[in-house]
Amino acid sequence: MKDRPELIAINSHGHVYWIGKNPPRKWLLDYFGRQHSTMIYNQIGMNEIKHVGYIIAGEWLTIYRVESWKKEHVLV
Repeated sequence: MKDRPELIAINSHGHVYWIGKNPPRKWLLDYFGRQHSTMIYNQIGMNEIKHVGYIIAGEWLTIYRVESWKKEHVLV
């Protein structure tokens, strides 16, 4: 079984919520003290729609996966 990825949520004002490896919907509902959420979708192409986040307590939250990156040195 794969490890769950590190996640963050960013609201429409740019505030970042560090979710870590927790399930994002449950963590956000607990954080805001709410029981219900609405899913946010984004249209990717003509025929593709993707779930990208939640609306909880009036906050529009987009979920992002955190990935590490390294600067690679190119020898010329």
